[in-house]
Amino acid sequence: MTTATRHPYIVCTTDILQGAPIISGTRTPVRAIAELWKFGTAPEEIVSRLPHITLAQVFDALSYYQEHRDTIDADIQRNRVPDDLIHPKLR
Repeated sequence: MTTATRHPYIVCTTDILQGAPIISGTRTPVRAIAELWKFGTAPEEIVSRLPHITLAQVFDALSYYQEHRDTIDADIQRNRVPDDLIHPKLR
Protein backbone atom coordinates (compact mmCIF):
# COMPACT_ATOMS: atom_id res chain seq x y z
CA MET A 1 0.00 0.00 0.00
CA THR A 2 1.31 3.44 -0.93
CA THR A 3 0.70 6.39 1.36
CA ALA A 4 0.95 9.93 0.01
CA THR A 5 2.61 12.64 2.08
CA ARG A 6 2.17 16.41 2.07
CA HIS A 7 5.25 16.44 -0.16
CA PRO A 8 4.48 15.92 -3.85
CA TYR A 9 7.53 13.74 -4.57
CA ILE A 10 7.63 11.67 -1.37
CA VAL A 11 5.60 8.53 -0.67
CA CYS A 12 5.72 5.63 1.76
CA THR A 13 5.10 2.21 0.23
CA THR A 14 4.84 -0.79 2.54
CA ASP A 15 6.47 -3.17 0.06
CA ILE A 16 9.49 -0.92 -0.63
CA LEU A 17 12.12 -0.49 2.11
CA GLN A 18 9.60 -1.49 4.78
CA GLY A 19 7.56 1.68 4.28
CA ALA A 20 10.43 4.18 4.65
CA PRO A 21 9.79 7.44 2.78
CA ILE A 22 11.08 7.31 -0.78
CA ILE A 23 11.15 9.46 -3.90
CA SER A 24 7.94 8.60 -5.76
CA GLY A 25 8.49 6.24 -8.70
CA THR A 26 11.89 5.12 -7.38
CA ARG A 27 13.36 3.03 -4.60
CA THR A 28 15.53 5.95 -3.46
CA PRO A 29 14.95 6.63 0.23
CA VAL A 30 14.79 10.12 1.66
CA ARG A 31 17.52 8.98 4.08
CA ALA A 32 19.96 8.60 1.14
CA ILE A 33 19.35 12.19 0.03
CA ALA A 34 19.56 13.47 3.61
CA GLU A 35 22.78 11.60 4.30
CA LEU A 36 24.48 12.93 1.16
CA TRP A 37 23.39 16.45 2.08
CA LYS A 38 24.61 16.03 5.68
CA PHE A 39 28.03 15.01 4.30
CA GLY A 40 28.15 18.34 2.46
CA THR A 41 26.98 17.29 -0.99
CA ALA A 42 25.16 20.14 -2.73
CA PRO A 43 21.69 19.37 -4.13
CA GLU A 44 22.97 19.82 -7.70
CA GLU A 45 25.74 17.30 -7.01
CA ILE A 46 23.19 14.85 -5.55
CA VAL A 47 21.35 14.96 -8.89
CA SER A 48 24.57 14.21 -10.76
CA ARG A 49 25.25 11.25 -8.45
CA LEU A 50 21.66 10.02 -8.70
CA PRO A 51 20.68 10.98 -12.26
CA HIS A 52 17.32 9.19 -12.09
CA ILE A 53 15.95 11.92 -9.79
CA THR A 54 15.36 15.62 -10.41
CA LEU A 55 16.51 18.67 -8.49
CA ALA A 56 12.89 19.30 -7.47
CA GLN A 57 12.75 15.79 -5.97
CA VAL A 58 16.00 16.42 -4.06
CA PHE A 59 14.69 19.66 -2.59
CA ASP A 60 11.40 18.00 -1.67
CA ALA A 61 13.29 15.16 0.03
CA LEU A 62 15.36 17.70 1.98
CA SER A 63 12.20 19.55 2.97
CA TYR A 64 10.66 16.26 4.13
CA TYR A 65 13.85 15.52 6.06
CA GLN A 66 13.71 18.88 7.83
CA GLU A 67 10.14 18.18 8.94
CA HIS A 68 10.92 14.59 10.05
CA ARG A 69 14.55 14.91 11.12
CA ASP A 70 14.35 12.64 14.19
CA THR A 71 12.65 9.83 12.28
CA ILE A 72 14.99 10.02 9.27
CA ASP A 73 18.11 10.28 11.47
CA ALA A 74 16.96 7.15 13.32
CA ASP A 75 16.44 5.43 9.95
CA ILE A 76 19.98 6.42 8.93
CA GLN A 77 21.36 4.94 12.16
CA ARG A 78 19.40 1.69 11.72
CA ASN A 79 20.78 1.23 8.22
CA ARG A 80 24.38 2.22 8.92
CA VAL A 81 27.00 -0.46 8.35
CA PRO A 82 28.92 -1.02 11.61
CA ASP A 83 32.56 0.14 11.50
CA ASP A 84 33.83 -3.35 12.29
CA LEU A 85 32.23 -4.66 9.08
CA ILE A 86 33.92 -2.05 6.87
CA HIS A 87 37.24 -3.05 5.34
CA PRO A 88 40.07 -1.07 7.03
CA LYS A 89 41.19 0.45 3.72
CA LEU A 90 37.70 1.91 3.22
CA ARG A 91 37.49 3.64 6.61
